[in-house]
Amino acid sequence: MGGVNIYSEIVRLQERGESCALCTIVKTSGSTPGKEMMKMLVRADGSFAGTVGGGCLEAEVLEAALESMADERPRTLAFSLNERDYPDSGLLCGGKVEVFVEPIVEPALYVFGGGHISVAIARVASLAGFRVTVGDDREGFTSAEKHPDADRLVCAEFSDQVRELAPAEGVFVVVVTRGHQGDADILHTLWESDCQPRYLGMIGSRSKKAQVFADLEKRGVSPAFLERVRTPMGLPIGARTHEEIAVSVVAELIAVRRHA
Repeated sequence: MGGVNIYSEIVRLQERGESCALCTIVKTSGSTPGKEMMKMLVRADGSFAGTVGGGCLEAEVLEAALESMADERPRTLAFSLNERDYPDSGLLCGGKVEVFVEPIVEPALYVFGGGHISVAIARVASLAGFRVTVGDDREGFTSAEKHPDADRLVCAEFSDQVRELAPAEGVFVVVVTRGHQGDADILHTLWESDCQPRYLGMIGSRSKKAQVFADLEKRGVSPAFLERVRTPMGLPIGARTHEEIAVSVVAELIAVRRHA
């Protein structure tokens, strides 16, 4: 993708909760196709912008970038560009290249509903390194005064918020509106919009789950989608207060993020 501003693209991906990795040539010696400080930005889907010289070297860097996003660990790659190490590449320049691969992973959490539990979840999630968006359809529940820990606040119809978020790949989604019907409507729109969040949780008891799921099944929502909804959400720590519930939920978000 020529003409893409790499740094603007990093910001765009972060706002959508999508991971990427910045690959930079940090050292060269001898004759090399890529020069120091050349950069390539790799997205989670394997597409990229920029270059570190092309060819088989670039293919190896791309693979390392995907691995780096998966384990959230940087790595330094060293290449000797010769026919012995790359017999099918035609590389005869004989130079050496070092590439630093830096994963940029700032997980995005979208909280549907701006009530008291959302305030606590936003606070704990922000401390845990999540980029938090809180959305509600009421202006009084999306103010900076009410949600000082949110990175972004959205006041709009919930259905519009879902459609703007789609496909939501890689995003952590928590549904905690003011009522069963609101939660059900959001889940239905997520399914309709073919959203595939990395985490999808809905607050509530087992009886609420049964009621909401029965309603969604009547509306045609697939069993496969419902199986992905974590409800009751959060780790089972006996949480009662808003703050304890937030700790429970964010602990589960971390467990999913870290593949625990």
